[in-house]
Amino acid sequence: MRLRTAPLLRIAFAGFAFVNLSACDQNSFVPPPPPKVEVAPPVQRAITRYLDATGNTAPIQTVDLVARVQGFLQSIDYKDGAFVKKGTTLFTIEPETYKLKLEQAQAAEVGAQATVKQAEADYKRQVELVQRQAVSQSTLDTSTSTRDNATSNLTQAQVNTKIAAVNYGYTNVAAPFDGIVSNHLVSVGELVGVASPTQLATIVQLDPIYVNFNVSEQDVQRVRDEARRRGIPIDEIRQLPVEVGLQTETGYPHKGRLDYVGPTVNQSTGTLPVRGLIPNPDRALLPGFYVRVRVPFDKQDNALLVPDTAIGSDQAGRYVLVVNADNVVEQRKVTTGPLDEGLRVIESGLKADDRIVTAGLLRAIPGQKVDPQLQKAEAAAAPSKEAAPAPAK
Repeated sequence: MRLRTAPLLRIAFAGFAFVNLSACDQNSFVPPPPPKVEVAPPVQRAITRYLDATGNTAPIQTVDLVARVQGFLQSIDYKDGAFVKKGTTLFTIEPETYKLKLEQAQAAEVGAQATVKQAEADYKRQVELVQRQAVSQSTLDTSTSTRDNATSNLTQAQVNTKIAAVNYGYTNVAAPFDGIVSNHLVSVGELVGVASPTQLATIVQLDPIYVNFNVSEQDVQRVRDEARRRGIPIDEIRQLPVEVGLQTETGYPHKGRLDYVGPTVNQSTGTLPVRGLIPNPDRALLPGFYVRVRVPFDKQDNALLVPDTAIGSDQAGRYVLVVNADNVVEQRKVTTGPLDEGLRVIESGLKADDRIVTAGLLRAIPGQKVDPQLQKAEAAAAPSKEAAPAPAK
């Protein structure tokens, strides 16, 4: 019985194997479809090129208010840190004494005028008498000398009056310009101006305000070359606009213009000192702020821009992945420029009709086919959440 079962098992096994081999012959390998990636042409639009720098704000005017006459401080006529207009009285220094000295000088001047009037009348009488030979020439000479001395004394009295008036004016310390006044450094009743001018406070003008920064030697040459190309005289570079932003602000909301360009480049730093003048009516900028500065110096009508996330880098430099007409991925070396509204300017290496891989970067392998899904240029501007493409091997 066992001998008859063995051949039957062999026959069944062989039949099963034949069926399996037949089934394998019917299946064939089907390659997977190309991976889908999103592509878009470069954004083409006009851009403005800027010089970027960092700088510090500085007051356009700052003056130490001092006591120029000696006396007791009679009053402080402002609040510490207040904004005052030009001519506003800030301190008063014992004016009564200097008012009396002015009146005294004025009285002396009146007396000198009377003396001159009398001496002039006597001189004229002596001249008539000499002509009639009623008096000697020496009498006329004496009258002439008296008249000249009286005139000199009048001049001296007039000068003394002016000096007294100036000193009397110094008792009233006023704001020389619109600005913010610091806290007072002396107290009411304190004797000031004894041995030397006593500092009372400081006033600072905040509108407009300076922004000091430095520009590299290369950027200076770029600006000069661009001005020469556009036919702009070098002296008119000072009319270039300046845009400023604080560290806590978005963009560059403060607008002004160049005010000063240094005549020489600093040999130790290779930079040129530059200053901007910024209107500051709301006093948002204070002296000493650290600010971001940019100066627009050129415009380009048809620049090519791509999302920054579409740009990769390797040892050879920056590149983008481009899908050619055969839907094969190519690695294209590019020269990049500045960011402009979230997009990176491409200086060279791209054409306007190139299809840039903007999403699915990890699935785009140079030399392999992909299934490109065309996007609009505006959609390509949106930042991608995927990582930047790895360098091609």
